[in-house]
Amino acid sequence: MENTTTRLHLLATYLRLRFGARVQKVPLDAGFSCPNRDGTLSRGGCVFCNPRGSGSGLGEDGLTLEEQWTVWTGRYARTRNAGLFIAYLQSFSNTYGPIDKLRRVLGVLPVLPGIMGAAVGTRPDCVDNERLDLVAALPLPEVWLELGLQSAHDATLARINRGHDAATSERAVRDAAARGLRVCAHLIAGLPGESGDDFLATVDWVNRLPVHGVKFHGLYVCERTALARQWRAGEYTPLGREAYADLIARALPRLRPEIVIQRLTGDPAGGELLAPDWANDKRATTARINELLAQRDTWQGRDVAGDAPNAANGLGGLGETGETGVAGAHPAPPALAAPPAWFAVPPHRLPGAAP
Repeated sequence: MENTTTRLHLLATYLRLRFGARVQKVPLDAGFSCPNRDGTLSRGGCVFCNPRGSGSGLGEDGLTLEEQWTVWTGRYARTRNAGLFIAYLQSFSNTYGPIDKLRRVLGVLPVLPGIMGAAVGTRPDCVDNERLDLVAALPLPEVWLELGLQSAHDATLARINRGHDAATSERAVRDAAARGLRVCAHLIAGLPGESGDDFLATVDWVNRLPVHGVKFHGLYVCERTALARQWRAGEYTPLGREAYADLIARALPRLRPEIVIQRLTGDPAGGELLAPDWANDKRATTARINELLAQRDTWQGRDVAGDAPNAANGLGGLGETGETGVAGAHPAPPALAAPPAWFAVPPHRLPGAAP
């Protein structure tokens, strides 16, 4: 396998194979808040989250969802030749707050020009049966629920002021998957107090859950965060690029091959990054991860079978002692002898590719 991009199941490949054309995610800011910001749980937020949150911030600038859609789809049509789009409700927790607001926001999405899917970003403690039913009822062919799980370890979750435990994450994943939603789990490497083995135990935990996608993030220090204060006081040191790339290259073989890898590293907004400097060079970090996979002749799913034990029915995830996130609750599945065939489809042979 000389082409290192065929060593993992990338989102772009998954979408092009499914829809026969390039599909682009469009970040939308619907003006939702977060229980970790409005005083319900905390006013400080998670230690790594700046007060503006992730996303474009266009909602704060007064643009409606329709206006944001026009801005982004026009830009992507010009620069990336995209004609099909997924609406990504990204900023803060998009199932938090009045149910009527969520209903109104979701009602806007299906009529947006060129839309073929939606991705709703939120926290595991901000979903319930009614909200999950609303998201699952979207009349679109591709609907994802993006959940910030971050870690399988309750001590870590408390340390980063997350406001929920790992058991809450497991319930949210299973409840969403039971409704046919595609779940994308967000995981962070380099969290305060965690070792590399702790992170890999989180990856094993996620692999036993009925997730359909994973986003990997390296923890970086942003301005106006609690983590920035810890970093300035010498209480936190971010991972170096080589250590981060090594962790992700070790994590990918432990994930089921059908899981869609939506992100290999984080992407700081302009002007917010304090450390590490390498977090601003996403391309170099991704290239290094691919280099390590090639050097080690490994790939996503090499160390697991096609399905992890009990992943489909959502029974995995607890160790024999009942502690969440402890690997070894089940016998290790047999390794894959070769990469799955869909990893190796050359870009020019994908449906919808330019001649």
